[in-house]
Amino acid sequence: MSILSISPPIYRCSYTSISISRLPCAQPLQGRRKAKGKGVVVMSMEAGIGVMGTKLGMMSYFEPDGEVVPVTVVGFKEGNIVTQFKTDATDGYNAVQVGYRRVRDRKLTKPEIGHLQKVGAIPMRHLQEFRLQTVDGFDLNQRLVFHEIFNEGDLVDVSGTTIGKGFQGGIKRHNFKRGPMSHGSKSHRQLGSIGAGTTPGRVYKGKKMPGRMGGTKRKIRKLKIVKIDKDLNVVIIKGAVPGKPGNLLRITPAKIVGKNIPKN
Repeated sequence: MSILSISPPIYRCSYTSISISRLPCAQPLQGRRKAKGKGVVVMSMEAGIGVMGTKLGMMSYFEPDGEVVPVTVVGFKEGNIVTQFKTDATDGYNAVQVGYRRVRDRKLTKPEIGHLQKVGAIPMRHLQEFRLQTVDGFDLNQRLVFHEIFNEGDLVDVSGTTIGKGFQGGIKRHNFKRGPMSHGSKSHRQLGSIGAGTTPGRVYKGKKMPGRMGGTKRKIRKLKIVKIDKDLNVVIIKGAVPGKPGNLLRITPAKIVGKNIPKN
């Protein structure tokens, strides 16, 4: 077979995100391998604009019918101000950037201060984006008030960083059962076998083993707003939310398929 009879390689484009869809792509199929765990992270669409708050603690709340429910009290520091817009024309998606928790100027870098001074906003510690269908109806340096966005009885999704537990064993981290505690047993809280022998001769990826526990982002979905106190500037949410008192929380309208987000 001569060299001229070899067919040229076939090229294919695969776009993984809107932000890189404009880049030219010409990659041969022969010998191409897909990198695992290195995909582009795309922010999910929110059901509506949300706000940031601070966890204050938990308490018991008595319903009008006498039922006692566990609730979390969330407060709001100075902030929740619109600082930037992201649009399809400039960034490839629509989003509203919101700042929260006022701090001193010396706590921020000069680029961070300059970014906030463009819209005349106060210096704030946290900046987060809320990806929406459209950014119409919002203004720069607009202050978002919780009781104007949510009402009592609404369902919300609350995101935050869980409490860090440090390095923990399999029993605490993955709820494993322990072995017999009698005198003859030699396996009380040990992990046990982690694989077979010569075949496959390795430990499978994703094996549940001891390691770092907690300190990760977690979202608790469809929590009910029990009460909104405008005088104290706090909101009472039924159930538990991630983190310890003082933790930063992100509160958004709950995503309900068919109601505020499409089925597809």
